Amino acid sequence: MADTILQRQTYQAGDRIFKEGDEGNMAYIVQSGEVEIVKEVDGVETVLGTVGQGGIFGEMALIDSKPRMAAARCSKGSTIIHVSRSMFEEKLAKSDPFIRGLLNILVNHIREIS
Repeated sequence: MADTILQRQTYQAGDRIFKEGDEGNMAYIVQSGEVEIVKEVDGVETVLGTVGQGGIFGEMALIDSKPRMAAARCSKGSTIIHVSRSMFEEKLAKSDPFIRGLLNILVNHIREIS
């Protein structure tokens, strides 16, 4: 990833980065601003949490290739770094097989709880 140019995009407050159920082909890092993770439960949109500067979101879909569990939208103007599946897989391939297995187990547990 050191040799790769990272894609950055700016968003305005209220802009949606991805929707619940979307295919997950990117993870995201908040360079500046703030992102809300939201889920619709019984027809009511609920904010599950917020991700601020330096935080990462959308990573679970890269790990297990399943659809997004929630939506992400900017709560204020933000600059977001996009991490592609190929960048993620390149990094993961260099990691210890135990770590890769542990990541998959953790993601499966989180999805089961949710």
